[in-house]
Amino acid sequence: MARFRIVPEVYLLLIDGDRLLMSRRFNTGYEDGRYSLVAGHVDGDETLAEAVAREAKEEAGVPDGSIRPRLLSVLDLDVWTYATLVGDVVEPFEPTISDPESRELAWVPLDEITDRPLHPGFAGSWDLLRGLLDVRPAIVVDAANVVGSVPDGWWRDRAGAAERLIARVAELTTGGVDGAQVGLPGSTWFPEISVVVEGQAKAVTATDADVHVVRAEASGDDAIVAEAARLVAAGRTVTVVTSDRELSDRSAEVGATVRGARWLLDLV
Repeated sequence: MARFRIVPEVYLLLIDGDRLLMSRRFNTGYEDGRYSLVAGHVDGDETLAEAVAREAKEEAGVPDGSIRPRLLSVLDLDVWTYATLVGDVVEPFEPTISDPESRELAWVPLDEITDRPLHPGFAGSWDLLRGLLDVRPAIVVDAANVVGSVPDGWWRDRAGAAERLIARVAELTTGGVDGAQVGLPGSTWFPEISVVVEGQAKAVTATDADVHVVRAEASGDDAIVAEAARLVAAGRTVTVVTSDRELSDRSAEVGATVRGARWLLDLV
């Protein structure tokens, strides 16, 4: 007999600097007056991320385009699925109550979360989620090496080839990367991405707002190592994509993990 599967629950863990958006529930019973996350359910054929965005707008007035996803964590209990999207505020806003489930919406400092009366489900998962907030993956792409790994005529238009690569890797900032691919816990991560271009490829014009394009002034390898070192110093978990052995060694020396060009091409 087929098992009945309940519609997945979705939650938004929204970070603005060192503050977390919390909803004080307005329900009967033990939930009344307790703090939790903005939450809801998947509707129809929505993806988990689409459901979170819709619920955030409906329950807290979160404007479109104001959130950059960082992590989608999914707890699948076979008959019930809990999905939590961790996101960063990129366009500041003030939440507004637009749903009868909340009596208050508040930005609560992360260090004060446990001082509030918490919903039992959220209280039980907060320690795990809090640890994940310190993890920020980033990918640095050696564009010349990745483009050059496929003999598709890229040498006739190096800037155009770089632009096509940028467009492809930009999809990882919205579609995400499986945690296992970047050595991280959690279901799906949405990494920061830097693409380093050099020589004729520096003429790229069609870029994506979610991808940081670094135009190397001199050595492309030096620019890649410098970008990796900058991100490591900023607390990011960095993966450098290159198949160049010497550059791989230099990248590892500044604290980055290295993956080959094929790894990235398989992802995109």
